[in-house]
Amino acid sequence: MTAIKKVTLYTDTDGRARFRDEWVELTEGTPQSQLSPLMPSGGYQLRQSPVGFRSSFHCTGHPQWLFVLGGQMEIILQDGSSRIFGPGDFFYSADTQPEGVPFDASVHGHWSRQVGADPLVTLFVRD
Repeated sequence: MTAIKKVTLYTDTDGRARFRDEWVELTEGTPQSQLSPLMPSGGYQLRQSPVGFRSSFHCTGHPQWLFVLGGQMEIILQDGSSRIFGPGDFFYSADTQPEGVPFDASVHGHWSRQVGADPLVTLFVRD
């Protein structure tokens, strides 16, 4: 069976953001057009971030897929690890704020930045 790698950015039990690689099996369609099962969505947003964009530490407000349409985006975690995503790359962002815990920028979330010479263009699809 064929599968597509799903990178998930999530909140671990210690409240810190982590990356995890998972697989989405392509169980639908035909051998020429393999599909995942249909997944629900709650709307989408497009975003353009200029060259030089950099966020502060934050948590994802709502679990969502993030697709890079243009430019490059780096996601940096509290432990200093990072991943760069370019056009055609995507990940599932689910590092939400732990319920009932005040946000602590030295523990929670991730930050992101635009990388390279081109503006960052992304598509967010809410879960």
